Amino acid sequence: MNKSELIDAIAADAGISKGAAKKALESFVNNVSGSLAKGGRVSLVGFGSFSVSERAAREGRNPQSGETIKIAAKKVVKFKPGAELDGGVNS
Repeated sequence: MNKSELIDAIAADAGISKGAAKKALESFVNNVSGSLAKGGRVSLVGFGSFSVSERAAREGRNPQSGETIKIAAKKVVKFKPGAELDGGVNS
């Protein structure tokens, strides 16, 4: 499912226009992104939790030349599915 298909599904399920569904989805994404950028955590019971963790600097290899390169430390977003989501996929 891509973004436009998700917007169509939200609009159909909620009985709202596609424009309203698009605004709602964009608001959700912006608010989750904003909270994570501030170092927060977003937890949706039954769906899952978004959090930020730090990945340490490390050495890697350039696959074309085989030469060793340094990969900088960075922050990454992690998602842990909730019990209902995990159960729905694995049932």
